[in-house]
Amino acid sequence: MKKSFLLLVALLYPINSGADEIDTVTVKDQTGQVLLEAGSFDVPASELPLSTRLISAQALKDQGVRRLSDVTLMDASVTDSYNASGYWDFLSIRGFTLDNRYNFLREGLPINAQTSIPLDNKERLEVLKGLSGIQAGSASPGGMVNFVVKRPTEKTFLRLNTEISQEGNWLVGADTGGRVSKAEQFGYRLNVAHESLRPPIENSAGHRSVLSLANDWRASANSLLESDIEWSRRSQPTQAAFSLLGDTLPSVTNPRLNLNNQSWSEPVTFEALTATLRWTQKLHSQLTWTTIAGIQNLTTDDHLAYPYGCSAENNYDRYCSDGTFDMYDFRSDNERRNTQAVKTALQLQVQTGDVSHHLNVGYVGTKMQEDYERQAYNFVGTGNVDGSVQLPGDGTLNDENTNRESSVSEFFVYDAASFGAWKGWLGARMIDVQRSSIRTDGSRATNFREGFVLPWAALSYQISAELLTYVSYGEGVETYVTPNRSGYNNPGQFVPDVISKQYEWGLRHNADTFHWGLAVFYIDRPVVEDQRPAFQTDGKALHQGLELELQKKWQQTELEMSGMWLKASRKDSVLNPAINDKRPVNLPEHTLRLRGVYYLSSVPGLSLDARASYESDRAVTADNSLMLQAWTRWDVGSTYRWGAVEKATQLRLAVENVMDQRYWKESPTQYGHIYLYPGMERLVTLSLQTNL
Repeated sequence: MKKSFLLLVALLYPINSGADEIDTVTVKDQTGQVLLEAGSFDVPASELPLSTRLISAQALKDQGVRRLSDVTLMDASVTDSYNASGYWDFLSIRGFTLDNRYNFLREGLPINAQTSIPLDNKERLEVLKGLSGIQAGSASPGGMVNFVVKRPTEKTFLRLNTEISQEGNWLVGADTGGRVSKAEQFGYRLNVAHESLRPPIENSAGHRSVLSLANDWRASANSLLESDIEWSRRSQPTQAAFSLLGDTLPSVTNPRLNLNNQSWSEPVTFEALTATLRWTQKLHSQLTWTTIAGIQNLTTDDHLAYPYGCSAENNYDRYCSDGTFDMYDFRSDNERRNTQAVKTALQLQVQTGDVSHHLNVGYVGTKMQEDYERQAYNFVGTGNVDGSVQLPGDGTLNDENTNRESSVSEFFVYDAASFGAWKGWLGARMIDVQRSSIRTDGSRATNFREGFVLPWAALSYQISAELLTYVSYGEGVETYVTPNRSGYNNPGQFVPDVISKQYEWGLRHNADTFHWGLAVFYIDRPVVEDQRPAFQTDGKALHQGLELELQKKWQQTELEMSGMWLKASRKDSVLNPAINDKRPVNLPEHTLRLRGVYYLSSVPGLSLDARASYESDRAVTADNSLMLQAWTRWDVGSTYRWGAVEKATQLRLAVENVMDQRYWKESPTQYGHIYLYPGMERLVTLSLQTNL
């Protein structure tokens, strides 16, 4: 596949070096408003009766977003959920951790996010909060994230990016696009980047590369063919987390320390090849047909000197009270995750009397396959939280892994009916899910096939040209199967009735220089517990909250604010009655993101900016007896731009965690173990962006 990709790049259309201002071809309606690539309705994102956040490529660059987990610093509804340096990203939206297998899209198609996804060639990120059932057949109820790739531009341009940090981290990249000379029906967009990774964490040096190409062919005024292909590779040792010391929450002594520091520690390597092909045909002025197909092939070598539990004190969810822990040598090579997806849909606009309808009818088919080999998971001795102990490795492949297959067929129909200032929204997603798994030695096979119908409905009212209010109701589903192992009551059997429900009310104001939004939500999600012999639904998680967002521009000042109040609790648990009415672990009750930019009139082109990120306390243990302290992180920066708009050069200096605060950032429970991740130390970065 690599050879085919390099051949495709070698056959690139000739590039005209004369650059003009960038004018990316973006999916918009007739009024010029952006449409969601992940949307089920052919209406502007600003009119949808749901809570969304569209983050442009420029916003990602201005705020120093290098990986998906950095989005947590931009939106208060999105928080960390087991984010280690050098590994794939875990996000929580509205307090629910997204499923990396099923809650992520690329160009509106399902992908597997159990990898490192580059942002260098992404035009924007679309964050859809809640209502996963409207976009996906089986997924966490928190929401969805859709990656939208950069597409060919109307005018030819070439942009160079360089970056360096105090740690020696450096990046070089290029972004170019335009129309082909003397054949302007063809367009291209090429992105290439290489980064030497040097985070402010010990024993974490690595590197990454990305190469991508997007093309389009305007076959006629009513026909458009688009394609893109993306190759990426990232190799970097991951960060081993800290934990409780017995019943004690330790302080952060050295946020640079990486417990994955054995002489035999190896990097985690992610390699990915992803491609899509989309045909859009306007059949009539009111009827459009779109079909898109995509593939994703992932290969991972996963390695970790893995601190886990304390057998000396019979504690297997934390470290020992004296600072020691059990150390394991974990190695899983040649993990393969492949996804194929296709989506076809008809968008129709019709008028029936005084009511106009935006109809969307279609099908999504997705096949995912995960193939593994035997892995190493071997006890090698006792480590210490000061990182001073060196132990012998043991890479013997003596542990079985689990291969998985998933085939999902979804038929959907949605209608947005407008009558005056009112708009009614009604839709359903009919899903057929077939999933199976088997151990690499042929044991513990499971297989199930189930069907679901997920409704969604909303009513919105356009109070004025700038003010919209709405109410909505939606359902989502998650699928579970009891492990096919002795000791369980129903081994290998499907767990029914894991249907989540969400109610939402929103009020939103949109104007050129002033935007604000308010959303109130209530999510009821059944909880599946694994406590042998039981593997069953056991009560529910109730998440209710309030989201606020504000963006305001003055002549010399910009202000952005995002906040969330979240009341999350467990209810009706029979297996664990002590956790009823307790807050789930690793969820802050209050989050706030605030950013301001000031443009100096005395020095044209110079701006100063500051960002504050606040999170309240998080529960470390399920009984809430131990809590992380609230924290606030401050970032500052300055940007200087000069030259004509189409030839502008931008120099930026950014200082993250300028106060050099030491704090525990999050406290996830993962794989049955409590972990602690510290906030990053102060980091200074200098970047240069040039348009040629």
